[in-house]
Amino acid sequence: MSPELIKLMIQGIEETLFMVSISTLIAAIIGIPLGITLVTTSKGHILENRVINQILGTIVNIIRSIPFIILMVAIIPLTRLIAGTSIGTTAACVPLTIVAIPFLSRLVETSIRDVDFGLVEAAESMGASPLQIIRKVLLPEALPTIINNITVLIVNLIGASAMAGAIGGGGLGDIAIRYGYYRYDTGVMLVTLVFIVAIVQLLQGMGNLAARKIDHRK
Repeated sequence: MSPELIKLMIQGIEETLFMVSISTLIAAIIGIPLGITLVTTSKGHILENRVINQILGTIVNIIRSIPFIILMVAIIPLTRLIAGTSIGTTAACVPLTIVAIPFLSRLVETSIRDVDFGLVEAAESMGASPLQIIRKVLLPEALPTIINNITVLIVNLIGASAMAGAIGGGGLGDIAIRYGYYRYDTGVMLVTLVFIVAIVQLLQGMGNLAARKIDHRK
């Protein structure tokens, strides 16, 4: 590779990791509590509330049903309001985060539901409050799978960030489109693809390792 291409790829990797990191962090801060709420407010659970559960579930389902490329275009005014611009890596973080929150919340919901409800009942019989049950029973038991959920989210966000390059979102996807597709340079396309695959493999491996390290069930 030429020095120019190497410099371009390094910049693309940095931009991709920036977009994915910001989106993942905000999604975790909002999506994990949202996923827990979807479970605990469901019928028969510790904070049963049908109205809240249905409202949150509907919002999550609506956002998840919108294709990412359409969502990016549809929320351009909101992106400009938050990021001050509709192009670039900072702007791309807005739709990436919006799509990541409901995605992670559903994954976390599934992980929390998989926790043996007998453990919850045992904690309740000993006088534990709902908050204590969440902190000391549900989260510790589901933590390994939640880490796997976050890993799945990161991998999906890498793909979505590449798609964001189609509208000037920056990152490796932007490089692949501008310097590869538009200039009919197959070499740039292939190099970009190799870097994306390498990043995915690395992050997936790190996520799997972290989940195994903290899994007390093994």
